[in-house]
Amino acid sequence: MPLFENILLALSGLRANKMRALLTMLGIIIGIGSVIAIMTVSSSMTHSITENMQSMGANNIIVSVTQKSDSDGTAGGHTLLFRRSAPGAEDLISDEMIAEYRAAAGERVYAVGLTQALGTFTIKTADGSAGANATGVNSEYAGANGLTVARGRFLTQADEDGARPTAVVSDVLAQALFPGTDPIGRSFELTVGAKIYTLCIVGVYRYENNGMMLESTDATPVTELYLPISTAKAMAHAQAGHSYITVVAAAGEDTAALLRQTERFFASYYTRNPSYTVTASSMESLLDSMTQMLSTVSLAIAVIAGISLLVGGIGVMNIMLVSVTERTREIGTRKALGATNGSIRAQFIVEAVIICLIGGLLGIAVGLALGAAGAKLLDCAASPSVGVILAAVAFSMSIGVFFGYYPAGKAARLDPIEALRYE
Repeated sequence: MPLFENILLALSGLRANKMRALLTMLGIIIGIGSVIAIMTVSSSMTHSITENMQSMGANNIIVSVTQKSDSDGTAGGHTLLFRRSAPGAEDLISDEMIAEYRAAAGERVYAVGLTQALGTFTIKTADGSAGANATGVNSEYAGANGLTVARGRFLTQADEDGARPTAVVSDVLAQALFPGTDPIGRSFELTVGAKIYTLCIVGVYRYENNGMMLESTDATPVTELYLPISTAKAMAHAQAGHSYITVVAAAGEDTAALLRQTERFFASYYTRNPSYTVTASSMESLLDSMTQMLSTVSLAIAVIAGISLLVGGIGVMNIMLVSVTERTREIGTRKALGATNGSIRAQFIVEAVIICLIGGLLGIAVGLALGAAGAKLLDCAASPSVGVILAAVAFSMSIGVFFGYYPAGKAARLDPIEALRYE
């Protein structure tokens, strides 16, 4: 019997027993749908996290002052039992170290970003108010973090040396404080401790929500407010050095190689420091580790969900055995008319494959719908994997062949005379 006739015969049998066929497919639908939904949500989360971290600077290298371990923190051969809980001024990365590093690194380094956190404040003017995270930064911070200045300019070295405190605000904060007017040159007050500082706006950057920002009670985002780092350190009465810096590799530079060189360079200043040293890490390595972890967890969950496919396959085998029993006289008639064992076997295998294929297609639709809903709940763009979908179709067909082969073989081995006598 030609393949096309086998397919038509299989579809005719499914239409004759719609409920039984649907219940048979249910295990396949649940298994395929679960796997695709899980992989879609995982792919969407990974894609969203990757975009967010890349926007934060996937090629950035964070150089941090860290405490030495007991095996490293020795002085005169004796382990230090008592250490300072925080690094002192002599333990921090100094501006002189950074200048020497820039000279040594040359064009391999695009920028070195410096920060000094002040905290979160509610800023008010006569026209409005909004929350802001005040942070002191240097002139290279914008390049290091991909900030886009929409109006005015970013902070410069002159701002750090100037007598008048300046600030760069987001377009959201500017609109909240000075609605309908040009914010450049306008001033606002920032209360830090017991002192009130008047800051002049010199630039407005374009705010982009990466999903990690705080939201204030009136639904206005709490955005970043940037001050010259010298101003911020003076407000916070902070030490002159830096507990960490951000190094941005130049375009085309091997970030991993630059990371190792950067760590060796700064660590050389701490060889005689009994308590502290520096370590370097990159967003790229963190991103790789996080992606690998998410993929492993998703794969493990998908494998567990795929167990239902085994149950579905057993259901297919069971219903095909029932079908063979019900159609014993039909099989005997076909054999008496000259049908070969191969054609009988092919008929039942094709029927099992059709059941699993239709179940697989329905499972794909269910999985894509559930995956899209899950991604929406997580506020991620749905990112289904074409490879997973194709693998699901192939796997469902394989289930049909595997679990349909035994019933098909049983049908092919029936004795035609005994089959014709079957009641």
